[in-house]
Amino acid sequence: MEWRDEGIVLAARPHGETAVILELFTREHGRHLGVVHGGASRKKAPALQPGNQLDATWRARLESHMGGYAVELRRSRAAMILADPLRLAALTTTTSLCAFALPEREALPDFQARTEALCDAIADGEGWLNDYVHWEVALLEVVGFRLDLSRCAVRGDANDLSYVSPRTGRAVSRAGAGDWASRLLPLPDILLGGPATLPGVVAALNVTGHFLKTSLAASLGDRPVPPARDRFLAALGREG
Repeated sequence: MEWRDEGIVLAARPHGETAVILELFTREHGRHLGVVHGGASRKKAPALQPGNQLDATWRARLESHMGGYAVELRRSRAAMILADPLRLAALTTTTSLCAFALPEREALPDFQARTEALCDAIADGEGWLNDYVHWEVALLEVVGFRLDLSRCAVRGDANDLSYVSPRTGRAVSRAGAGDWASRLLPLPDILLGGPATLPGVVAALNVTGHFLKTSLAASLGDRPVPPARDRFLAALGREG
């Protein structure tokens, strides 16, 4: 068995003395693992940092085997942002959440392309905060937890949407919330297409974070959401 693809490094874990198990989010084969012999060496290790873009050839005797990768670096995003703790935290969170949430060996070409675009935006430093917020919304949808922010779950209209139901993920208007407002999550403007202000970004990530923990993590046997995400939120807090 053999295929060639391009993808984002999600993780590289030690395997024996010199090899690593490389986890890639590839364009045509989804989240896929393979062994890189000599991956822990000084020559190969820098290319295998989370967020980097690789050309990869995967080979195995049988499709069910883990197999091995031969890889070539296409873009070293991680090295571009080592001096920027906030962007580095964002890139690390992106790759950690992909490794945490995505099914193995399931092609997700649209979401993979969106993830590549986000990683490029983080590396380039242009518009990435807005992209990241909406990427988390898309991540929830791709794993089966879609937020419905199009109209009020109570009244059925799209006027003055102000809250999100923590149970259903549906929007609720101020009038529809009534006495239940204190039990609902605030709906920041950025999730409705508004500007990406820092307070709005943090508020939006509190909304998506609620569903990452109560819906996604619960569906995965209550595995904890990767701590990289909390570190990213802490870094955002320091920016304020």
